[in-house]
Amino acid sequence: QVQLVESGGGLVQAGGSLRLSCAASGRTFRSYTMGWFRQAPGKEREFVATINWSGSSTIYADAVKGRFTISRDNAKNTVYLQMNSLKPEDTGVYYCAADSSPLYFDNTNSKNGDEYGTWGQGTQVTVSS
Repeated sequence: QVQLVESGGGLVQAGGSLRLSCAASGRTFRSYTMGWFRQAPGKEREFVATINWSGSSTIYADAVKGRFTISRDNAKNTVYLQMNSLKPEDTGVYYCAADSSPLYFDNTNSKNGDEYGTWGQGTQVTVSS
């Protein structure tokens, strides 16, 4: 069973940057689709970004496209989320998630949180105006 541990959250001013990391246990990490989701207070969890097993394909939510970059290092069992030009509306708890049996990598399946069977504990990101 894979375990995920996020880090890198914090408080930043609008326009600033943060880099989130998600360290995964397990020897089969390189076969997983990995995603980032977030949840703001009083709101439902929403998709942020996802990356396929090799790192060759990525999908982003419209709200973060052009500002956030997801990447992975399979040698280190780690996935990253580089967040630039942060806005107050980016505030929330950011969760890393793993799909250990991905059948497809596309807009329909890979943005769906139900496809991801393993979740981290989350890391808080707060963007002040």
